[in-house]
Amino acid sequence: MDCGIFTSKTILLFLSLIFWAAGAVLAYVGAYVIKSYDNFDSFIQDKYTLVPAAIIIGISVVMFLFGLLGCCSTIRESKFGLSFFFLIIMAIFAAEITALVFSFIYQGQISGDLERSMNGTFEKYDGQGTETKGVDYLQQQLQCCGVKNYTNWIGTAWYTSHNNTVPVSCCKNSTAQCTGRLDQPDLLNVEGCEPKLTRLLQDVWGYAMLVILGFAIIKFFGMLSVCVITCKSGSRRSGYQPLYA
Repeated sequence: MDCGIFTSKTILLFLSLIFWAAGAVLAYVGAYVIKSYDNFDSFIQDKYTLVPAAIIIGISVVMFLFGLLGCCSTIRESKFGLSFFFLIIMAIFAAEITALVFSFIYQGQISGDLERSMNGTFEKYDGQGTETKGVDYLQQQLQCCGVKNYTNWIGTAWYTSHNNTVPVSCCKNSTAQCTGRLDQPDLLNVEGCEPKLTRLLQDVWGYAMLVILGFAIIKFFGMLSVCVITCKSGSRRSGYQPLYA
């Protein structure tokens, strides 16, 4: 068998076999991104930020559906099947590049968007509402206090109506010793939530972008392999050559 044909078939078979694994990984990444945003939805008001995650999940579904097609078309050297498989790979490749572009664009907007939405949410903190639960969860999970730092609570409605104290969710440990007074900084988490949440979301997007980039590179070589097999097969008398020949 021609070395180019053998190598191209091997690449395509490998690509077909990892379609399911790739789909599972991308589905996990997309779900993880959505879950990360869902935990802090009180602070993220722009729904367009979930577009990349939705694209990733859509890609994973396509991968599961068309993995078998690529495998059968490669073994049989079906020109029609390989052409259709090429179009599928190209569409997924384009979608992955789109997701990367959206990720790059939004990464630069995370800090500004978060600061604006968090300032409004922290102002609405009253100890009972939905915003209160979101703020408490955020401060407890990230071990932070306030937007930029714990002094951001000064001047808020909660601070002035509760004897100049911050919420107990700012405390390092839920003990009776911590009352939320600012003269007890050793008992409080003094770092702000906005810097910590920004780093967390950037880490999530960085992980997602690396995964997408890796699969995009595989798709690129897959498209080249389809071209090689199609061209070589067209120049042979026989249109069928099994992989084990």
